[in-house]
Amino acid sequence: MDKNTSERLQQKFATMKEYTLVLLKAGPNIENDNAQQKIWEHGARNLQLQNEGLMPIICPIFDESELNGVAIFTTDEATTESLMKDDPAIQEGIFVFEMHPCKSFPGDRLP
Repeated sequence: MDKNTSERLQQKFATMKEYTLVLLKAGPNIENDNAQQKIWEHGARNLQLQNEGLMPIICPIFDESELNGVAIFTTDEATTESLMKDDPAIQEGIFVFEMHPCKSFPGDRLP
């Protein structure tokens, strides 16, 4: 690695902030009759959290894997857990989630 790249990398790392990554998976009630309605409510709530700046990255997953979505929250783990437990699809057992603390660079965005 050349000196220029190394310096730019050090500058970039100095700007890192803490975030919480959430992985969303199917819950035991994913096949319930009201699942689609709760998933719709979940989506509307996600947009609200995004508008509030709490969940800037929302990525539904539509393949055959165990994952149903990935999100990045600007909040700490305790706050993120509280927000997730208030989600209507989580409360109904349609989705379950796991959280991971992570770091990233403020201003990163999808193209």
